[in-house]
Amino acid sequence: MRIIPLVLALGFASPAAAQDVMQGEAIFGFYCATCHGTSATGNGPMSPSLVVAPTNLTLLASRNDGVFPTARVVMRIDGRDPLVSHGSMMPVYGDFFEGTDVATKAETGQPIMTSQPIVDLLAYLESLQQE
Repeated sequence: MRIIPLVLALGFASPAAAQDVMQGEAIFGFYCATCHGTSATGNGPMSPSLVVAPTNLTLLASRNDGVFPTARVVMRIDGRDPLVSHGSMMPVYGDFFEGTDVATKAETGQPIMTSQPIVDLLAYLESLQQE
């Protein structure tokens, strides 16, 4: 008997969460554009008041040898990799982005647990990547 089918049959392995780019775009517009700008280039209306300038989110992959840094982005958004840019940790929206209810694949192919809003936001951010 092989272990992998048994693990799947028992429900221990969960498939990667479905990504919704349109939902991610809506989340970005509501939660992220204030600092990162509607074009995600770091020029939002709040950016001048921040201690650390918001990242140009359209260049994440190009600044990582062409690979979208999924794990780093997930951990930055959910607070596991804190960034104090305006006197408090990002994100300032707390509970909305917290949770480990779904799995997605990191750039290494390994699963990473996060929340569905972050999975959707990842899909949107990946769609914005420029060379």
